[in-house]
Amino acid sequence: MINTIIVEDNNTIRDGLAALINGTPGYSCIGSYSNCEKFLEYLDEKNVDVVLMDIGLPGMNGIEGVKLAKQINPDLNILMLTVYEESETVFEALCAGACGYLVKKTPPARLIEAIKEIYEGGAPMSSRIARKVITTFRQFGPSTPEYPQYDLTHREKEVLNSLGEGNNYQQIADALFISVDTVRHHIRNIYKKLHVHSQSEAVAKAIRKGLI
Repeated sequence: MINTIIVEDNNTIRDGLAALINGTPGYSCIGSYSNCEKFLEYLDEKNVDVVLMDIGLPGMNGIEGVKLAKQINPDLNILMLTVYEESETVFEALCAGACGYLVKKTPPARLIEAIKEIYEGGAPMSSRIARKVITTFRQFGPSTPEYPQYDLTHREKEVLNSLGEGNNYQQIADALFISVDTVRHHIRNIYKKLHVHSQSEAVAKAIRKGLI
């Protein structure tokens, strides 16, 4: 069972998402909130796997909410679900620690697929958003790479590149002819070396530093 929380201020959208999740076998909506403040208040009490987070929320916005949520639980999987497609907003959300980014008009079947994908270690994004992310990240990159600073192995760089393409653990394992457990081992090492806590943070930092 994939336990999900929704943070969305539009009642109709929030209720619709909850109904979609609860109506899909293997998925459960264990909480829904109209603002980040209430969500953060109860986060420690919830055994949550994936959070669907809006950006344009009353009070604290979703990007700030992601930052604080990741401080409470660094391993939390947060999927931004919003109307915004601006490169700067996407960049800020992912750098804050979000693991994926979809627009609200995403078809229900794709949304359910994305929840599973992020739960299994993927970083779901629409192709349009993925292109914007890469373009924006590249603008922040240096002219020379900084490999010696982080001491990534060749295999770790391969895994990191594959993460940057939005592949999940199984897809990386298949492409590199290694086990999923080995992929997890490499990713743990990457996180430790880059001092990050999520795939999106790792990819963002790697691109900014010229590592991939």
